[in-house]
Amino acid sequence: MNSVRELLAASVISIQNSCFIYPACQKCFSRLMLDSRRFNCLKCGCTGEAKDASYRYRLSLKIADTNDLFDITVFGSCLDPFFGVTAENLRRCIQDLNQLSGETNTDVSPGVLVQAVETCFIGKRFIFGV
Repeated sequence: MNSVRELLAASVISIQNSCFIYPACQKCFSRLMLDSRRFNCLKCGCTGEAKDASYRYRLSLKIADTNDLFDITVFGSCLDPFFGVTAENLRRCIQDLNQLSGETNTDVSPGVLVQAVETCFIGKRFIFGV
Protein backbone atom coordinates (compact mmCIF):
# COMPACT_ATOMS: atom_id res chain seq x y z
CA MET A 1 0.00 0.00 0.00
CA ASN A 2 1.38 3.39 -0.98
CA SER A 3 1.73 5.61 2.10
CA VAL A 4 2.24 8.85 0.17
CA ARG A 5 -0.62 11.30 0.71
CA GLU A 6 -1.57 13.83 -1.90
CA LEU A 7 -4.06 16.65 -2.03
CA LEU A 8 -6.75 16.57 -4.70
CA ALA A 9 -8.92 19.58 -5.54
CA ALA A 10 -12.18 18.22 -6.91
CA SER A 11 -15.90 18.94 -7.16
CA VAL A 12 -18.57 16.68 -5.71
CA ILE A 13 -20.72 15.18 -8.47
CA SER A 14 -23.03 13.05 -6.31
CA ILE A 15 -23.62 11.52 -2.91
CA GLN A 16 -23.28 7.73 -3.16
CA ASN A 17 -25.11 6.75 0.05
CA SER A 18 -27.99 8.00 2.16
CA CYS A 19 -26.79 6.75 5.53
CA PHE A 20 -24.14 9.15 6.75
CA ILE A 21 -23.25 7.53 10.08
CA TYR A 22 -22.35 4.04 11.25
CA PRO A 23 -21.73 2.30 14.58
CA ALA A 24 -17.93 2.25 14.87
CA CYS A 25 -15.51 0.29 17.00
CA GLN A 26 -13.69 2.64 19.36
CA LYS A 27 -10.46 0.66 18.89
CA CYS A 28 -10.22 0.06 15.12
CA PHE A 29 -13.09 2.20 13.66
CA SER A 30 -14.57 -0.80 11.81
CA ARG A 31 -18.35 -1.14 11.50
CA LEU A 32 -19.86 -2.85 14.53
CA MET A 33 -22.39 -5.64 14.30
CA LEU A 34 -25.35 -4.62 16.47
CA ASP A 35 -28.24 -6.57 17.83
CA SER A 36 -30.85 -5.27 20.24
CA ARG A 37 -28.58 -5.59 23.27
CA ARG A 38 -24.93 -6.10 22.24
CA PHE A 39 -22.34 -4.96 19.73
CA ASN A 40 -19.43 -6.92 18.32
CA CYS A 41 -16.48 -5.86 16.17
CA LEU A 42 -15.65 -8.59 13.69
CA LYS A 43 -12.21 -7.10 13.04
CA CYS A 44 -10.73 -6.75 16.53
CA GLY A 45 -13.23 -8.67 18.69
CA CYS A 46 -14.31 -5.71 20.82
CA THR A 47 -17.74 -6.25 22.43
CA GLY A 48 -20.11 -4.27 24.60
CA GLU A 49 -23.66 -3.17 25.19
CA ALA A 50 -25.48 -1.75 22.14
CA LYS A 51 -26.45 1.39 24.05
CA ASP A 52 -22.72 2.17 24.48
CA ALA A 53 -21.84 1.93 20.77
CA SER A 54 -20.24 5.06 19.36
CA TYR A 55 -21.05 6.45 15.93
CA ARG A 56 -18.86 7.90 13.22
CA TYR A 57 -19.47 9.78 9.97
CA ARG A 58 -19.11 8.00 6.63
CA LEU A 59 -19.87 9.98 3.49
CA SER A 60 -19.34 8.30 0.11
CA LEU A 61 -18.93 10.72 -2.77
CA LYS A 62 -18.35 10.71 -6.50
CA ILE A 63 -15.95 13.54 -7.26
CA ALA A 64 -14.31 14.95 -10.39
CA ASP A 65 -11.18 16.94 -10.99
CA THR A 66 -10.33 18.39 -14.39
CA ASN A 67 -9.44 14.97 -15.86
CA ASP A 68 -10.93 12.08 -13.87
CA LEU A 69 -13.84 10.78 -11.80
CA PHE A 70 -13.21 9.23 -8.40
CA ASP A 71 -15.27 7.40 -5.80
CA ILE A 72 -14.08 8.37 -2.33
CA THR A 73 -15.32 7.99 1.21
CA VAL A 74 -14.77 10.62 3.88
CA PHE A 75 -14.76 9.34 7.47
CA GLY A 76 -14.82 10.78 10.94
CA SER A 77 -15.00 14.03 12.79
CA CYS A 78 -13.71 16.15 9.87
CA LEU A 79 -17.39 16.16 8.83
CA ASP A 80 -18.60 17.64 12.15
CA PRO A 81 -18.42 21.26 10.86
CA PHE A 82 -20.53 20.40 7.80
CA PHE A 83 -23.26 18.66 9.80
CA GLY A 84 -23.01 21.04 12.76
CA VAL A 85 -23.07 18.18 15.27
CA THR A 86 -21.11 15.06 16.09
CA ALA A 87 -22.12 11.78 14.45
CA GLU A 88 -23.56 10.59 17.76
CA ASN A 89 -25.78 13.67 18.05
CA LEU A 90 -26.90 13.30 14.43
CA ARG A 91 -27.83 9.67 15.18
CA ARG A 92 -30.10 10.88 17.99
CA CYS A 93 -31.73 13.43 15.68
CA ILE A 94 -32.29 10.77 13.00
CA GLN A 95 -33.81 8.41 15.59
CA ASP A 96 -36.17 11.16 16.76
CA LEU A 97 -37.20 12.07 13.20
CA ASN A 98 -37.71 8.43 12.24
CA GLN A 99 -39.78 7.84 15.37
CA LEU A 100 -41.98 10.85 14.60
CA SER A 101 -42.48 9.73 10.99
CA GLY A 102 -43.07 6.08 11.89
CA GLU A 103 -39.97 4.86 9.99
CA THR A 104 -38.86 1.50 11.40
CA ASN A 105 -35.55 1.15 9.54
CA THR A 106 -33.04 2.94 11.77
CA ASP A 107 -30.41 2.95 8.99
CA VAL A 108 -32.52 5.29 6.83
CA SER A 109 -31.76 8.99 6.95
CA PRO A 110 -34.82 11.22 6.59
CA GLY A 111 -35.29 12.61 3.07
CA VAL A 112 -34.87 16.17 4.31
CA LEU A 113 -31.41 15.28 5.67
CA VAL A 114 -30.39 13.66 2.38
CA GLN A 115 -31.52 16.78 0.50
CA ALA A 116 -29.58 19.02 2.89
CA VAL A 117 -26.40 16.97 2.44
CA GLU A 118 -26.80 17.04 -1.34
CA THR A 119 -27.26 20.83 -1.24
CA CYS A 120 -24.21 21.25 0.98
CA PHE A 121 -21.86 19.10 -1.10
CA ILE A 122 -22.98 18.61 -4.72
CA GLY A 123 -21.39 21.10 -7.08
CA LYS A 124 -18.99 22.37 -4.41
CA ARG A 125 -15.21 22.12 -4.72
CA PHE A 126 -13.14 20.72 -1.85
CA ILE A 127 -9.56 19.71 -1.24
CA PHE A 128 -9.33 16.02 -0.36
CA GLY A 129 -6.35 14.29 1.23
CA VAL A 130 -5.95 10.97 -0.58
